[in-house]
Amino acid sequence: MFVVVWQFEIAEENVTAFEAAYGAEGAWAQLFRVSAEYKGTELLRDAYVPGSYLTIDRWTSEEAFRTFRKEHDSEYEALDRQCDALTAKELRVGAYMAPRSLA
Repeated sequence: MFVVVWQFEIAEENVTAFEAAYGAEGAWAQLFRVSAEYKGTELLRDAYVPGSYLTIDRWTSEEAFRTFRKEHDSEYEALDRQCDALTAKELRVGAYMAPRSLA
């Protein structure tokens, strides 16, 4: 399993549109679903900090994610530009794999 984690800060007026775009059925998940190696997205809202979110995108492997990015870079970048107006701040927290003993 390979996951990519992003952190976002969202202005109150953009919360509904952001949740629609970044949620499990949103535009990002729809794009990722063109790959059979995509395993889903979780959108998490901070319980204490308004407008603070995490997304966790799951893939079967790092190679699967890299292949997707290579094959769909133009669509990925276009959607990223479309969604820029929804976020006040965006930070890639990291890309993670399960330890070999748990994989």
